Amino acid sequence: MTPPPPAPSLRMGPIEWLLLVFLSILWGGSFFFNKLTVAEWPPFAVVQVRVGLAALALLLAVRISGLSMAVGRSIWLAFFGMGILNNLVPFSLFLWGQQQIASGLASILNATTPIFAVLVMHCFGNERVTGLKLGGVLAGLIGVGILIGPDALGGLGSNLAAQLACVLAAISYAFSGLFGKRFRNLPPLVAATGQLSASTLMMLPIVFVLHPPWTLPVPSQQAILAAVGLALISTALAYIIFFRIMRAAGATNVMLVTFLIPVSAILLGVGFLGESLLPRHFAGMAAIFAGLALIDGRLLRRLRRAAAA
Repeated sequence: MTPPPPAPSLRMGPIEWLLLVFLSILWGGSFFFNKLTVAEWPPFAVVQVRVGLAALALLLAVRISGLSMAVGRSIWLAFFGMGILNNLVPFSLFLWGQQQIASGLASILNATTPIFAVLVMHCFGNERVTGLKLGGVLAGLIGVGILIGPDALGGLGSNLAAQLACVLAAISYAFSGLFGKRFRNLPPLVAATGQLSASTLMMLPIVFVLHPPWTLPVPSQQAILAAVGLALISTALAYIIFFRIMRAAGATNVMLVTFLIPVSAILLGVGFLGESLLPRHFAGMAAIFAGLALIDGRLLRRLRRAAAA
């Protein structure tokens, strides 16, 4: 009997870390875009525009690149499952939650995703929980809380339904990481296009029943630009990078992006909006980077070897 092939080595190399930082910038902008769009349109309509425009853009990219979406019936069924876990459920829940709670608190709840990812992959996948990895995840979550500040936690006791919606969205993201392992042999562009196309088809009947397009108000130019940015930058491009990292480094590692999203948002505010860095920002970023270093493990191993030498 031929032994099964060894599982692929899943690790974060320098390229994956750079892509993770870039992905955090792309997804950090989604919270800003969401606020602008959901102020004028209901959440489900925003989700439909987001995934629909992104799917059209990626289908064009697939055609130009010479790739094919003829990947078989079973893979297309899996695209629909991934669309539910990675798009429909979390996008809708976060948009609904952000109507009632501050973006800072939503970001903190979003940052619980790696904790759920570690637990899901430990229970159902093949990524074992280690003390270092769990400690790194907790350090990263604490860092996000410090970074955003105590004001965001001020509303933690109110709007429990909205907060629970954001937590359920984080859990859905965690399960999408487990489910997405089946696309490891697909080009990232094809995987991203498939899940977004499936999400678009599933959203159509929901939007036509709940929010018929002809009943929606005409959006402002600001909302239109925000929707385009949400679709093309924070969705289409972001998901190509997402699947690229997942294929190389695994589900748990790609979910670490939720720790870096608040860091990216604050640094973008400093660079482009003239905002200032406070002492808690430095403390929060230090805790996040320490958590990422613990999860990666290589720096700690080098320090141990240096100490033993």
